[in-house]
Amino acid sequence: MPDFVVMIPARYASTRLPGKPLLPLAGKPMLAHVHARALASGARAVYVATDDARIARACETFGARALMTAGHHRCGTERLAQACRLLALDADCIVVNVQGDEPLIPTPLIGQVAALLARQSQAQMATLCCPIESREDIFNPSVVKVVFSKDGLALYFSRAPIPWDRDSFADGQSSARLGPHYRHLGIYAYRAGFLARYAALEAGPQERCESLEQLRALHHGFGIAVEIACEAPGPGIDTEADLQHIRQLLEQSDNP
Repeated sequence: MPDFVVMIPARYASTRLPGKPLLPLAGKPMLAHVHARALASGARAVYVATDDARIARACETFGARALMTAGHHRCGTERLAQACRLLALDADCIVVNVQGDEPLIPTPLIGQVAALLARQSQAQMATLCCPIESREDIFNPSVVKVVFSKDGLALYFSRAPIPWDRDSFADGQSSARLGPHYRHLGIYAYRAGFLARYAALEAGPQERCESLEQLRALHHGFGIAVEIACEAPGPGIDTEADLQHIRQLLEQSDNP
């Protein structure tokens, strides 16, 4: 496994779940669960990049190293770029972005995405995906889809159903058969030097339209390596219903 560091971008503001990183799960803040899984990945170091003093103070309670970043960043990748500058990381250092609302992320996925970037010389970023197993998810705009080439490089990411199965989708969603559709997982690996370049790039029309930060890299001609995840991803948390579901899962795991 290559040498890498993990950074967890964490904002307090959230339209649907304010203070989401600090919401309690099994007696600990959500962020503490993410941090513990990142520590178990074999990373050289794990950092939380935040713009909120409440999150920084909470990090002290579970032994996380917090980096205070600016509040104007347009996305988590820009926040990580500033964190890399604060740490003065070498340009070749591999940085894995683990989302702060993924308390059940399988630890092997963190090492997998770092290893993918290390061996894919054509890519400046790497990410993971998994097969979509329901028709509902194919048409759900909250489920981001990805298509990639035979060389494992991303062609496009979208909230729309891609690829569009011309024959099966012709007469509506009800007739859609499951085809080669893949869900993009929100985990990334980059080199610190690329993060500095990314932060200086203008957002392209695709990113502004779809609200997907990875499209900025594609718009400017940078390669993104994609691989199917070695394990099924755990559920993330975007809504109150998601939060309650994961609380139940954690209670069940503690009480077999």
